[in-house]
Amino acid sequence: MSDPTEPQAVQARYARRDAAQDALRYQLMASASALQAQQERLRAMVRLWSAHGWTDLADKSITEVGCGSGGNLQDLLRLGASPARLQGLELIAERAAQARGILPSAVRITEGDATLAPVAEGSQHTVLAFTLFSSLLDPAFRQHMADVLWRWVAPGGGVLVYDFIVDNPRNPDVRGVPLAELHRLFSRAQVQSRRITLAPPIARRLPAVCIGPASALLYPLRTHRVTWLARPA
Repeated sequence: MSDPTEPQAVQARYARRDAAQDALRYQLMASASALQAQQERLRAMVRLWSAHGWTDLADKSITEVGCGSGGNLQDLLRLGASPARLQGLELIAERAAQARGILPSAVRITEGDATLAPVAEGSQHTVLAFTLFSSLLDPAFRQHMADVLWRWVAPGGGVLVYDFIVDNPRNPDVRGVPLAELHRLFSRAQVQSRRITLAPPIARRLPAVCIGPASALLYPLRTHRVTWLARPA
């Protein structure tokens, strides 16, 4: 049985973080490494969806779990998603408010525990889970979250996961999500995965022009995966 207090534990772990430092670290104008990671992630997403046969997001219903302040939803709009078919679920009230402030009003932002969200079974073409599972330390709750997300996905759709694959020794509040675990969490999915993102502590120390070539050359130092977990049609 999963731990019902895990969402509250996640909130407590986020409360310990330095919000100002996080904002600077991931601000695209201020951080060349964050910009490189975002661009590489977007290219990987497009390749995976194109290989799945998708060339347009305008007709796709998409939910992001753990949407934060709305950055990934903004990226989806730039890729052609329809605001009226986008939804973000966010546990942290302050971040949900930030998302509402920057996104079109047609994008629905729902605050609270995602596993209790009123999302109809089989209603979503894709569900995004970006650095979500690494924040869930209770293994049973991880599986519960995966089961909920899988129920939301329509046949022919899928769950898109972007997360790091190794533990961060400096941050005990997160745990890596290797590809083998995604296979276990989504045992019925057809899996396509790409390893991306040069280890951020290394990327932050490099000149901007060197980050892309270093990521291409230093494959073992890529710390994240973007994984498409497709539900058979």
